[in-house]
Amino acid sequence: MKQKLVIKIGTSILSNGDILEIKRIEKICNFVLELKSKFDIILVSSGAVASGYTRINLDKSKLSNKRALSSIGQPLLMNAYNSIFSKYNIITSQLLFISTIFDSKEKIECTKETIDTLLENGILPILNENDVIAQNDLTFGDNDQLSAYVTHYFDSNILVILSDVYGYYDKDPLKNKDAKLIKYINKINQDRILSDKVAGSKFATGGIVTKLMAANFLLDKNKEMFLCSGFDLQPTLDFLLYDNHYLGTLFSKNKGIEI
Repeated sequence: MKQKLVIKIGTSILSNGDILEIKRIEKICNFVLELKSKFDIILVSSGAVASGYTRINLDKSKLSNKRALSSIGQPLLMNAYNSIFSKYNIITSQLLFISTIFDSKEKIECTKETIDTLLENGILPILNENDVIAQNDLTFGDNDQLSAYVTHYFDSNILVILSDVYGYYDKDPLKNKDAKLIKYINKINQDRILSDKVAGSKFATGGIVTKLMAANFLLDKNKEMFLCSGFDLQPTLDFLLYDNHYLGTLFSKNKGIEI
C-alpha cells in the first residue's frame, strides 16, 4: 500500500449556507485525484448539517433539528461526491463515526481492517461524525478531532486540514493586517489554546482552537499536521507532491517554533 494521507475538509469550503458549492467540491475531488498517485487517501468531510440546511431552514441551535438536518444532508453530500468521482471510475464509501469506536482495540482494529480493505481495492473512504445518533457526551465535537484520531489509529503519518485560513498566524488575521503566517510549529502550549479560545473573535471561535487541539494530539503521537486553505489548493498540492512549502502551517516535532 501507499502512504496513507488523511484529508479533512471544513464545512465552509463545501457550502455557503444556502447551496452546496459544487464547483468547490469538484476542485476538491480533482485535488484528491492528483494526490492518489502518491497516497492512499482517507477523506474526512464535514458539511452534512450545512447540506441539510440548503433544503430546509430549521433552527440549528436546537439539537433535534441539527440531527434532522444531518440526516437530510449526509446523503446530499455523498451524492455530490459520488456524482463527481464516478466520472473518473472512483468508487466511494461512507463511514459514519461516533467516539465510542475508539473505546477499544477491537473496535479500532475492526474499523481499520475495513478501511484498509477499501484502500487496497482503490475505493475512497469518506468519513464523517454521525450527528444523528451521537449523544452530547459521546461526540467528537468536531471533525478536526475525529480526523486526528483517524490519522493516529489508522496508521497515517500526516493529517491535512483544509480550512478557510492559510494556516496559523501570530495574531488574528481578520483584525490585524500585519498578522504573519507561522510556517512551522513544533510545540503548542496549553496557554495558547486557552488564550485563543477566549479571544472572542471569529479567528478563535470559528475553528482555530479545535485545529490546535488536533495538532497537539498528533504532535504528542509524533505525527504531523498541515493546515492550509481549502479555497486555494495549489499550495497544499505543491507541499505534498513536491515538498514545496510556501503557504500553510506544518505542525511537526522536527521543525519550527513553540507557540
